[in-house]
Amino acid sequence: MDMKRCAWAGLKDSLMLAYHDREWGVPVHDDRKHFEFLILEGAQAGLSWSTVLNKREAYRRAFSEFDPERVARYTAKRIQKLTFDPGIIRNRLKIASAVRNARAFLKLQKEFGSFDAYCWRFVDGRPKLNRWSTMKQVPATSPESDALSKDLKQRGFSFVGSTIIYAHMQAVGMVNDHLVECFRYKETMTL
Repeated sequence: MDMKRCAWAGLKDSLMLAYHDREWGVPVHDDRKHFEFLILEGAQAGLSWSTVLNKREAYRRAFSEFDPERVARYTAKRIQKLTFDPGIIRNRLKIASAVRNARAFLKLQKEFGSFDAYCWRFVDGRPKLNRWSTMKQVPATSPESDALSKDLKQRGFSFVGSTIIYAHMQAVGMVNDHLVECFRYKETMTL
């Protein structure tokens, strides 16, 4: 018997299947993992998630295993060097944004104790459980992603529009957008 999955996971791409089955929608409370998804979601803007997912290991190498303290110290020379790295998306604005966001991320950690404590406030500290039966019902934004996006922008973040932030919220389990027929819907509710 085949397990039902969200349609976007596909059936042929083993990386997408593994991401869907093990990671997407699982509540994250680790700041480094939050930072990783912020960089990756920002890099995805205008591209497919599978493109970014296939470059994830190269991103880990390029961005110091997603250590925000190290990334915050990247210089203009390092940013320039990254624009020649064929393993990542070589968009200068996205690369510079990751460095700027690392600096803003550290300020948020200092103010709130952790990025995790800061962002989960936007969903009252627990995942928002949606009950979608079709992919067409899944929104690109929400009032919560609008509010979080606006606040992040005011704090100096970039590439954090509401659509990008909603994707982040989905990835880190702040919202459960697995379709109700997907085997992961109930599984992620108990994590």
